Amino acid sequence: MSLIKNTTTWASDEHKMFADSTRKLFQAEMAPNIEKWAEQGIVDRSFWKTVGEQGVMGGSIDEDYGGSGGGIGFDAITIYEQGRVGDTGWGYGIQTIVIHYINAYGSEEQKTKWLPRLISGDSVAAIAMTEPGTGSDLQSVQTHAEKDGNHYKINGSKIFITNGHTADIIVIVAKTDRSAGAKGVSLIVLETEGAEGFRRGRNLRKLGMKGSDTAELFFEDVRVPTANLLGQEEGQGFYQLMKQLPWERLMIGITALGFIDFAIDETVKYVQDRKAFGKRIMDFQNTRFKLAECKTKAELLRTFVNDGIARLEAGELDAATASMAKWWGSQTQNEVMHECLQLHGGYGFMMEYPIARLYADSRVQMIYGGTNEIMKELIARSMDI
Repeated sequence: MSLIKNTTTWASDEHKMFADSTRKLFQAEMAPNIEKWAEQGIVDRSFWKTVGEQGVMGGSIDEDYGGSGGGIGFDAITIYEQGRVGDTGWGYGIQTIVIHYINAYGSEEQKTKWLPRLISGDSVAAIAMTEPGTGSDLQSVQTHAEKDGNHYKINGSKIFITNGHTADIIVIVAKTDRSAGAKGVSLIVLETEGAEGFRRGRNLRKLGMKGSDTAELFFEDVRVPTANLLGQEEGQGFYQLMKQLPWERLMIGITALGFIDFAIDETVKYVQDRKAFGKRIMDFQNTRFKLAECKTKAELLRTFVNDGIARLEAGELDAATASMAKWWGSQTQNEVMHECLQLHGGYGFMMEYPIARLYADSRVQMIYGGTNEIMKELIARSMDI
């Protein structure tokens, strides 16, 4: 199975070749390391370099900045193929979000400085949004940045930060005007090497996604050059975040599809081999019906996310449709994981089988990127309810 359908309008022969080469690379370099990364709680930096050298990252970024000069479809393929091998440890989803922030809002100097490092894998990125008391309410962040000459002095803390322990470049969501609400939010880029007052907390223990390093971050009078502000003026951060959220939310739907395809394949193999009452589990009508339902849900999602990619390529993906992709994709993902684990019987509860890990890894998809409840609210608002 593949992300690209025969009827897909956005995919060229180049996309198909990229999908094939990325799949082979991930099978060779990612799949054998998934369990190791989960045990150590972090993805090896050498893997970032490997995929960077193979041109996997930055497919939608101009060649002047180290990219391939293509469209967002290349990033979509990378995201799908990661899910297709059953991995959630590698934090490319966050990497691509930061790459697009810098590409969209960065100055020429900022893009020249940071994009090649991110695309090559020399630098790993994080985005510091969530705080202990805010969750999805980004306009209420307490982390603040005060001007001190030609620097900002940043104070505050963040939590649940993907790539938090490995990040060299962190986009910080901070208030540059604490009295202005959403209009006081700005995005400021921190280069972590040698940054005094910056501290990483423990690698958080999670239900799933154990290979993904997730940390608390602390800022105590951290000095960052004012030249590291993303955008031409302060107070644009909330707008910038909202403008980029459609890609983030569509990406969650694409990840869901990759996971679903992987889970269905694993389950089909299991029920073909496993026997009960003298016949294969696959031969029971209930098994066949459940798999038929899962396959149908996968194809519906495949069509929907492909439409979303085409819209995004054309600059026409609206927030409500992206919210649908995130809600429907993650909801469907968890439904399919539930059914596939059930078809594995007792073995599905054993961590030696990928479906157990996939089941745990899938749950957070309904939470991050904005909870599914918030997605429904955004969809409802678009209907003028």
